[in-house]
Amino acid sequence: MNRRLAIFLALLFAFLLPSLHAQQTHSFRVENGKFLLDGQPYQIISGEMHSPRIPRDQWRARFRMARAMGLNTITTYVFWNTHEPEPGVYDFSGQHDIAEFIREAGEEGLHVILRPGPYVCAEWEWGGYPSWLLKDHGIVVRSTDPRFMVPARRWLMRLGKELAPLQVGNGGPIIAVQVENEYGSFGKDHAYMEQIHQALLDAGFTKSLLYTADGPEEVPNGSLPELPVGINFGAGDAKDAFAQIHKMRPNGPFIASEYWAGWFDHWGEKHHVTDAQQQADEIKWMLTQGYSVSIYMFNGGTNFGWMNGANMDREGYQPTVTSYDYDAPLDESGRVTPKFLLFRKAITEATGVTPPPIPTVPPPIAMPSFPMESTVSLWKTLPAPISSPTPLSMEDIGQAYGYILYRTTLSAPASGKLVLDQLHDYALIFANGKLIGKLDRRLKQQNSLDVNLAEPNTRLDILVENTGRINFSRALLGERQGITHQVTLNGAPVTGWQIYSLPMLDPAKLSYHKEACTGPCFYRGGFKLSKTGDTFLDTETFTKGFVWINGHALGRVWNIGPQKALYVPGSWLKRGKNEVIVFDLEGGDGKTLYGRDKPLLDAQLSQ
Repeated sequence: MNRRLAIFLALLFAFLLPSLHAQQTHSFRVENGKFLLDGQPYQIISGEMHSPRIPRDQWRARFRMARAMGLNTITTYVFWNTHEPEPGVYDFSGQHDIAEFIREAGEEGLHVILRPGPYVCAEWEWGGYPSWLLKDHGIVVRSTDPRFMVPARRWLMRLGKELAPLQVGNGGPIIAVQVENEYGSFGKDHAYMEQIHQALLDAGFTKSLLYTADGPEEVPNGSLPELPVGINFGAGDAKDAFAQIHKMRPNGPFIASEYWAGWFDHWGEKHHVTDAQQQADEIKWMLTQGYSVSIYMFNGGTNFGWMNGANMDREGYQPTVTSYDYDAPLDESGRVTPKFLLFRKAITEATGVTPPPIPTVPPPIAMPSFPMESTVSLWKTLPAPISSPTPLSMEDIGQAYGYILYRTTLSAPASGKLVLDQLHDYALIFANGKLIGKLDRRLKQQNSLDVNLAEPNTRLDILVENTGRINFSRALLGERQGITHQVTLNGAPVTGWQIYSLPMLDPAKLSYHKEACTGPCFYRGGFKLSKTGDTFLDTETFTKGFVWINGHALGRVWNIGPQKALYVPGSWLKRGKNEVIVFDLEGGDGKTLYGRDKPLLDAQLSQ
């Protein structure tokens, strides 16, 4: 009997041990200017990664790479628009399972710094805001405007149900939670910041450390007196940045909450490559000073789908490319770069801790060229239109991404200046089906085109692409997409529009044929594989558009460069037949694709 009882108790203990361990709580706080984890000094050595930019099946592998570089923490944003695509409709499944992303980080021995926004910037579409907010033309985001704060607070409360249980005080990996994001570069409304702070507390984020983060010069605008401050800056600025924060917050704590160890690319601009040795030396200096640091980015990943954002500065509108490689230590496909090795060495020398071995990753595969034989013209796929006397934006008709077509008939011949007032972002203009001009917000063309429409009853078509909503600066306040004001011809408004919503959610359902196609066209092709692996789909024969592979929305293409090959995760491919669909605004004959075993992020630029 005693033997059976002992066996029973042993089995019971073995069964309960994992759950008892999971319920162990910990603490993370600031004391005497230092971060303390369970009462012991803790130096944060972090790197940024974002779950939607990395295929779900690769999350764990990339966490292991983080440990192998010497990191003990992962910093990550949460992108509101991916989780609440419609008001009150939430998605935390599959690729959007942010809680699983955080759990896997913890299981791989990493703590997590959470950045829930609701604004995140991140070179992400509209800084992470869902487009449906813009249906209300009076809304003012990043403000105390109730039209913004009510849905923002509702979102944070819902996010808290997913992630508050994963805080360190509940036994989870989340040690810190950021309040808003670099607000000081946007405004200085501390009442707004206090409302976001309170919303996070009400959402249950009370068992981790809350903090704000800004550039050193913007700390007075964006910080709150009751919260610690992180500082964001680029390579070469560490000594000056920490000197500034020492003056403003002499009692610390001291953390480079974003150390920009790379940079992102815009369409039509050069690919960024930065000085890895300088950054490694600076990381080593920060760590030996006792400062904490989060490297932005450790692994940038990919702006899959329509999720790239855009900047606006003195040069104008600057849309971000599909790749978010960022010249990071771990490249877009999750492979080690020379920068990774330099950073690993710097961290090891600064801490005296040898990291785990670097995991091996199979090399990418190449694929021979294959034709895109089947086609269908966009004009043959149009849905039922919406009638409106004036142009409506995408948001007005409940559309988030993709394209929108405006069609009207001009009863009398006309010539002069055609103006698309506040065009966002790229338009092709057709008269009776013939392309007569293009307008590109990027090139500051004043949204106008000289036209000569000599025929009566001319059908005027204006096909507009959302190339990416602005994600930074006060310019993001007015980021509706499409023709966002009016169309005029020689100063007179053009009215009587048929508007076609073209979100392009499932082009595989279209009816394709083996025939020539010109103008805006969908192309379908395929290839067979005996084994799968990561590859880079070369898109140089296409002009401007979008690619899907096996139903996955891969990303944008544009022949102006610098990116001319799209990263394809091996897990999105399959043995046997694979299907690729490309939408091209300027279709023609001879369209082909092939798989490269190396990226092409720095192709020659053209306009």
